[in-house]
Amino acid sequence: MSKQLLLTASFAALIAASALPAHAQSMLSFFGPQTATYAYPPQLRDTPQQAAPSEDLDDALPARLQRQIVDYPSHEAAGTIIVDTPHTYLYYVLGGGKALRYGIGVGREGFTWSGVKNVARKAEWPDWYPPPEMIGRQPYLPRMMAGGPGNPLGARALYIGGTEYRIHGTNAPSTIGKHVSSGCIRLRNADIVDLFSRVKVGAKVIVLPQNGRHDEARVTHPRAIAASSLY
Repeated sequence: MSKQLLLTASFAALIAASALPAHAQSMLSFFGPQTATYAYPPQLRDTPQQAAPSEDLDDALPARLQRQIVDYPSHEAAGTIIVDTPHTYLYYVLGGGKALRYGIGVGREGFTWSGVKNVARKAEWPDWYPPPEMIGRQPYLPRMMAGGPGNPLGARALYIGGTEYRIHGTNAPSTIGKHVSSGCIRLRNADIVDLFSRVKVGAKVIVLPQNGRHDEARVTHPRAIAASSLY
């Protein structure tokens, strides 16, 4: 084909294409030969406040620590939380002799407490404010850490009235099932999200002591908090 014929054919094709409806032109552009690159909209990412944590798939918990419904005869009303400190379980009483059991991390030796309290408030992706006495011992700590995946309080927190303790998530799921904290009760993020959705403000919280006996409504405060166990 001569150069003139090639130019004539190209011009005719351009005229024909411009006469097509807009959607047809778009299809022609999409399927025809091209060297242009297309910038697709970036995948939308949830903010920490919007996102629901995954099931912590990289954290292979033993079967006993995985969330499950178990037989649990109790005189406590449905909706009560019972923390079994020595066995690192948290029970959410369902009633009818059943409870939802979660694996938890609890206070290390000398840092456990017991008592009967209530959930004072709830927070999603809570900010962390180390208390003044903790900062006095470890002045390098931040005065405030904004909520998010890197925050040691994890995805949700249930604040226990009359104490500085919380039932909260964690950014260290490998610590579940261990005595590692300075008094708080920690769950995997996926588990605290599940528990958070069930628990109402004012719910009764029973924390059993290390010896497993049901004490009266009192709190035994832990000794000075170790630098390696801040929450």
